[in-house]
Amino acid sequence: MSGFDTNPFADPVDINPFQDPSVTQLTNASQSGLDEFNPFSESSQLTNASRTTPATQPSGHSQPAVLQTSVEPTPQAVAAAAQAGLLQQQAELERKAAELEKKERELQSNAASINPRQNNWPPLPKKCPIKPCFYQDFSADIPADYQRICKMLYYLWMLHSITLLLNLLACLAWFTVQTERGVDFGLSILWFILFTPCAFLCWYRPIYKAFRSDSSFSFFVFFFIFFCQIAIYIIQAVGIPGWGDSGWIAALSELHGNLAVAVIMMVVAGFFTLCAVLSLFLLKQVHSLYRRTGASFQRAQEEFSQGILTNRGFQNAAAGAASTAAQSAFRRN
Repeated sequence: MSGFDTNPFADPVDINPFQDPSVTQLTNASQSGLDEFNPFSESSQLTNASRTTPATQPSGHSQPAVLQTSVEPTPQAVAAAAQAGLLQQQAELERKAAELEKKERELQSNAASINPRQNNWPPLPKKCPIKPCFYQDFSADIPADYQRICKMLYYLWMLHSITLLLNLLACLAWFTVQTERGVDFGLSILWFILFTPCAFLCWYRPIYKAFRSDSSFSFFVFFFIFFCQIAIYIIQAVGIPGWGDSGWIAALSELHGNLAVAVIMMVVAGFFTLCAVLSLFLLKQVHSLYRRTGASFQRAQEEFSQGILTNRGFQNAAAGAASTAAQSAFRRN
């Protein structure tokens, strides 16, 4: 019935939420703490000073920050730096090249001292007072492509020497049966003494030097002299009486006299013919090789002029002639 004692038309009772026991308890506790703390007391100041750390001021005068601007090099500076680098590299390469050249000279000198190139031709015995005059080694001096033709020319020279010796013996046999053939015998001795070393020096050594050093001038010397040698072979094979050659004409003229001497002379005439044929064949072979080497007459002229101008004897002779001409001109004045 108590629910009915209340007046529904009465004003509602205001309910204060802060009057809750839990809220009021908390509020009273905080207020009691605030009342106990006095920020102006000496103990609180010491406590706060020990707890708070003042901010440290930066030492020295502070300067404003400066922004560094990047400076790009100019094209002239870049080009100068690149040129300096190239010059340095070039100097380094030249230094290395000089070192390599020096080492190469040292190796060559050591090799020369160990195995010197001594003259070995003609192959004479060691006890002989006459020493060899030339150095000849096909495997060391001549390229592999030219060794065969060079050896064939050397064998041709040997055949040439043997043929001249046989010609001397044939003329001697001819002189024994016909005393009026003394001129032929004397000339055959002269041809053997003269043509044997001349052939070696005038056309074999030039072609050896031409193959060894690819010299156009040596090639031209060989062609000129060897062509004359072929003409001499043809004349000797013909065998004109009184010229010191036991060729075909001389051998056939002796058939009615002494048959044995005529046979010997015909053998020598056959050797002269063989020399002429082999010479023509080898001349053609050398000419084909000469065209493949790229040699020319202009190159031969340049080699000749350089060889003459750099020759010490020619320089001394030219200097002597110039000084003599100058002295004579001065005396006339």
